Amino acid sequence: MALVKVIEVIASSEKGIESAIENAVAEVSKTVRNIDSVWLKDTKVHVKDGKIISYGVICKVSFRVD
Repeated sequence: MALVKVIEVIASSEKGIESAIENAVAEVSKTVRNIDSVWLKDTKVHVKDGKIISYGVICKVSFRVD
C-alpha cells in the first residue's frame, strides 16, 4: 500500500495559467520528491488598467511518501 500526501500550493505567472502551474511544480520539486499529480483547484487573473497583468493558480499536489 502506498501512502500519498496532498499539499496545497499557490503560484503565479505573467505568461499564463499553464506557466503558473509549471512554476508551482518547479517550486514544490525543490523540496518534495515522488510527485504523482497536480489537481488545479482554482484560477484567477490579476487585472490593472483593464489588462491582465498576471495569472494565479491554486493547486493540490499529490506525492508518494517513502
